[in-house]
Amino acid sequence: MRQRPLPTFPAPPSASTQPASISRGEDNGPLPPVIMQAKSRWVPVRWAELPGFEDDALFEAWNAWLKSCERPGATFAPLCADARRLSIASSDEQRAWMVSRLQPYRVESLQGVTEGLLTSYFEPLLKASRYSGNGYEVPLYKAPAGLGSRKPWYSRQEIDTLPEARDALRGREIAYLSDPIDVLVLHIQGSGRLSIAEPNGQQRVVRVAFAGTNDQPYRSVNQWLLSQGVTKINPWPDATKAWAAQNPQRVQQLLWSNPRYVFFREEPLSDLDAAFGPKGAQGVPLTPGRSIAVDPGSMPYGTPVWLASRGMAGKLQKLVFAQDTGSAIVGAVRADYFAGTGPEAGEFAAKVNQSLRLWVLWPK
Repeated sequence: MRQRPLPTFPAPPSASTQPASISRGEDNGPLPPVIMQAKSRWVPVRWAELPGFEDDALFEAWNAWLKSCERPGATFAPLCADARRLSIASSDEQRAWMVSRLQPYRVESLQGVTEGLLTSYFEPLLKASRYSGNGYEVPLYKAPAGLGSRKPWYSRQEIDTLPEARDALRGREIAYLSDPIDVLVLHIQGSGRLSIAEPNGQQRVVRVAFAGTNDQPYRSVNQWLLSQGVTKINPWPDATKAWAAQNPQRVQQLLWSNPRYVFFREEPLSDLDAAFGPKGAQGVPLTPGRSIAVDPGSMPYGTPVWLASRGMAGKLQKLVFAQDTGSAIVGAVRADYFAGTGPEAGEFAAKVNQSLRLWVLWPK
């Protein structure tokens, strides 16, 4: 994907322009020392440095905090009783509690770089069938037996062409989709929902969650298209589908340009589950608009984070939680924003490729 120019941010407000609710009280004492992580350093700052902190509807983020408290690390477990109690509090009460109990730290690279990259991901919702036929011919597979004993496993091209790879996957089909690009979208996002036609004619929605990969390298199909001279690759995946419709004889070549292959497991989807996304690397369900994927070498899972970003997708200044990771999410100031489920979330996620600043909110 072609890089867009990264925007710059205004300087943090000076002490004389700090909001009154932050500049008085608990935000006046001496700052603690810098904290070093494997891939980042955290520099302590005043709350007034966080853009938009006074304006965020914090109660909208509290479900993500409660989800983190289902599997908290040792650092945040002592705060969970208060977090649960404050779930019915106002944003102002939640904000006051955060200022009293947490210290913000600006996240920087080990070299002192404060700006990074924000991208976004989502949970696709796609039509599927239990059996092949009637236009549904592209399978989603459960992980094959013995997947971990051979690394790397067969590539995407080998899975499509080698009899021994096909034999290993026979009987492992979860469902069939009609469009190979939609299957590729599921492989890239790592999970999704299927509106699936059962053999008895019933239609129901299930979740297919990430269950492993073939341990092959990920390659961007957009980069492959650019290398072939294609200039219009966005919006993804619509532009790619349009190219595939005009070049049906090259679709397999497009797909095989990405050797990585993802396997899934099927999960039931209750009404409560449907309000959240799939489970992230922390082991808790993701909250649309309030969960991010991070590099765990930069910050631990479950950490509350203040995020500031602006670009084509608009301005984002909000409380989020580090609850997931991804193979492309590497570095100190790097995050992938979980946009939610379905086509609208997908359209938003496709726009997000913009500058980012992060602050971890760590217990005092």
